Amino acid sequence: MSIKIYNTLTRQKETFVPIEDGKVKMYVCGPTVYNYIHIGNARPAIVFDTVRRYFEYRGYDINYVSNFTDVDDKLINASRKLGLDVPTIAEKFIAAYFEDVGALGCKKATTHPTVMENMPEIISFVEQLIEKDFAYESDGDVYYRTRSFKDYGKLSQQSIDDLKLGARIEVGEKKEDALDFALWKAAKEGEIFWESPWGKGRPGWHIECSAMAKKYLGETIDIHAGGQDLAFPHHENEIAQSEALNNKAFANYWMHNGYINIDNEKMSKSLGNFILVHDIIKQYDPMLLRFFMLQVHYRHPINFSQELVESAANAFDRIQTTLENLNHRLEITTDLTDDTEGWLKKIESFRTKFVEVMDDDFNTANAISVLFDISKEANIYLQSKTTSKDILSSFVDIIKEISIVLGIDFKKQSVILDEEIEKLIQERVEARKNRDFAEADRIRDLLKDMNIILEDTPQGIRWKRG
Repeated sequence: MSIKIYNTLTRQKETFVPIEDGKVKMYVCGPTVYNYIHIGNARPAIVFDTVRRYFEYRGYDINYVSNFTDVDDKLINASRKLGLDVPTIAEKFIAAYFEDVGALGCKKATTHPTVMENMPEIISFVEQLIEKDFAYESDGDVYYRTRSFKDYGKLSQQSIDDLKLGARIEVGEKKEDALDFALWKAAKEGEIFWESPWGKGRPGWHIECSAMAKKYLGETIDIHAGGQDLAFPHHENEIAQSEALNNKAFANYWMHNGYINIDNEKMSKSLGNFILVHDIIKQYDPMLLRFFMLQVHYRHPINFSQELVESAANAFDRIQTTLENLNHRLEITTDLTDDTEGWLKKIESFRTKFVEVMDDDFNTANAISVLFDISKEANIYLQSKTTSKDILSSFVDIIKEISIVLGIDFKKQSVILDEEIEKLIQERVEARKNRDFAEADRIRDLLKDMNIILEDTPQGIRWKRG
């Protein structure tokens, strides 16, 4: 069996053929680190982490690169608002990103490059585009000549004439053509900048990914991925930059995940339905959120609502309970045997089905259906008067095997109740009164491990979840 991927470039499923046998070079556009990530950012992180895990499961060696945009207008605006420099803000929210997506079960990429650490490569890339006449300098800015790339629009399947209708030149821009886009921006007063052949400035958004993909993965990569919103203009512009410079295909397969709506409305700050992962994982088990995301095929839109998440929680709990019951029976079984061979063949058929559905464009929705089928059969088996350790272990192993590929941990998450926290804080107060500082320190460390932050106030000790 072979893996098939829906290629946005061709609008069809294609059999995956890597550039190099047994290896995958994959680039996933990461977030702009000016704030905590929202659940829209979480979806590609979860989706493509699962794609990566599945490639590894199928025996591929994957070089997985996902960048951070740590220099752009949003970071500069945040810098002014918070009174902090851009690198400090970026460092804070990169750390927050790892914490949030780590809770969602996402592994760190092979490489997480940033714009700041790759400035020489970005400047060199722009210089070479100018040398090849695909770009030009204008009063300290550098623009890409969009019409010079004859295949522009092939990813989004738009003609250059259609694009021209919506194009315009903003105040202060000195372009040859309204369709041209910025590769380098001259620094304004008070902005962060780098020295370049065109004066002080910083990169445009699109050029960074072209430069970093080339540096860390090569001129042609296997897979480029990101959210649907990035297909145009970001990925379209990446293709134009990279293929103009390297004169070869930039990526052989393009993957894009669908949007997330909140209660059937597009997520936006103006509607007040903007959900940060940092906040939502305090309300819901992060593993449940990952499970919820993977219940829908990655190319389809997701509607996020409390009702739908609670429905997913019920499904999640059913699999958790099955796993707990299997493990409990394993502890007490007398290892009597019945139709061992028949059951083991049935369990193996689930593994075959899982590979079949995941090979079909990473269909995690159907993969989770396989988990439900396993759970159903396991519960039937658990009703038997006599059970076999081999069969029980095989059910446990197949659930764990699939859940690891999906990045889901079905262990029960302990929920810390407010009353428990208050009780521990009171015990710490009493310990300090009794000068039992060792006990007070133990409780303090325990609360810290629970991510509980204590604050001393004139009214007494206050606490909050971190």
